Amino acid sequence: MLTSLSPARRRFAVGATATVVVAVLAVVGTVLLRRDPAVRPVAQDRPGPVLLVPGFGGSTSALEVLADALQGAGREVRIVGAGGSGTGDLHEQAVDLGRAVDAALEESGASSVDVVGYSAGGVVLRIYVADLGGGSTVRRAVTLASPHHGTDLAALASSLGTRACPMACQQLDPDSDLLRALNAGTEAPSGPAWVALWTDDDATVVPPDSGDLEGALGFSVQSICPDLTVAHADVPRTPAVIAMVRSVLGTGPVVEPDDSACVSR
Repeated sequence: MLTSLSPARRRFAVGATATVVVAVLAVVGTVLLRRDPAVRPVAQDRPGPVLLVPGFGGSTSALEVLADALQGAGREVRIVGAGGSGTGDLHEQAVDLGRAVDAALEESGASSVDVVGYSAGGVVLRIYVADLGGGSTVRRAVTLASPHHGTDLAALASSLGTRACPMACQQLDPDSDLLRALNAGTEAPSGPAWVALWTDDDATVVPPDSGDLEGALGFSVQSICPDLTVAHADVPRTPAVIAMVRSVLGTGPVVEPDDSACVSR
């Protein structure tokens, strides 16, 4: 067919065909690169240790209350210490979480873990499951007041420079590259059963429903306990929230807790 064309047209046809082939290969390559790694979901009826991931700054004081309550209910609990100041790259914090998961599995002999991420710790949990193999190690993934779609406070702080807003803060800006990538596809990565809980009284994660997560069982504290006021800092240590966390970390299907959790306050 090409032999019937003039040399100039033949060169044009060959060049156009090559361009199309390159474009197709580029699209295929992009799809392959974006494809999630193979996930082998773990059994939902065999809970292992519970790992608690702190928020921005790495403070564990509020999580210690939740840890004590879960231990009192018979669960093995570990709080994952944040590297450095707890304000560094959330990807690096996800790597640290992966190391903590590996250690918990090896030392306990369990086949999976449950992970509860508080505030920015919930974003760290999503990175671990989406990018670092956590879909095959985490049974239940619970986020508490996490800025899955960013917080306006981080956007404001970002405008003031890196001293006011270190790396993790910049990554929690609603327009950050990290959050755009995390939310571009399925917000709740495959593998675990996901639960996203937030408080309507949150003045740190703004707007509060940034704590919702598409693909997860999502609910606000006040949708269960309408009269309960819970600030961001109090989420992990509020008795009603602790009761809700205990409920979703059970072995049965993940369902929204009922208002019996409210009497725990």
